[in-house]
Amino acid sequence: MPLTQIQIIQSLGEALSWFEKELEWGVAPGELNHLTGRIGELYAAMITRGQMATTTNQRGYDVVSAEGERISVKTVTTSVQARFNTNTLELADRIMVLRINVDDDEGVSVETLLDIGRADFDGHLRRLSNGSIDFPIASRRKSTRPLDAQSIEAAESFGGYTVQQFESGSIGVLRHGNRVDVAKPVLRELAAQLGVDLLNGSGRPRNTRQLGAAIIKAIGSRHQ
Repeated sequence: MPLTQIQIIQSLGEALSWFEKELEWGVAPGELNHLTGRIGELYAAMITRGQMATTTNQRGYDVVSAEGERISVKTVTTSVQARFNTNTLELADRIMVLRINVDDDEGVSVETLLDIGRADFDGHLRRLSNGSIDFPIASRRKSTRPLDAQSIEAAESFGGYTVQQFESGSIGVLRHGNRVDVAKPVLRELAAQLGVDLLNGSGRPRNTRQLGAAIIKAIGSRHQ
């Protein structure tokens, strides 16, 4: 039975939640292929308003879009290439390469590296001497726009520190007016002093953005 869009979104949330739990247990992202593949397929089905392939291990494609396109989905974490099967690639109408990024500041996110029609895909491939083909993946590049060039959405001061939340959602900390290079350790200290829980509502550690926002809120409530 086809999944509804709500069911696809719920399943994606559950898969991402389990992925985060595995990371907290110390499992390396590259060892979670059983989850990354499922997350990528659910994500592709969600953004194309499509459905998962009806056959397990369907040859050539993983998702069928709302327009009927057969989509081959490859999902990576730390890999520098996505490998494709030359014998089944022609069965797909569309190619999607996704990457699951793990960041202490942003948490877990899904990034689209490539979304292209099959007819235009060959120019992106690298052919290997053993006959295989792959899509080379560049290292992740974080935004180089400095915090000081962004507008401040919220800021509160406590105990010689100022915690700032910027337009991008990033968190910065000043110590007596000077930028702290790594915010997370300071945020943990402030959380202990302010009684802010280090865990979110799901019982998992808050990332930098979540913890910083909670601390700004806690300091602000003291000023009311």
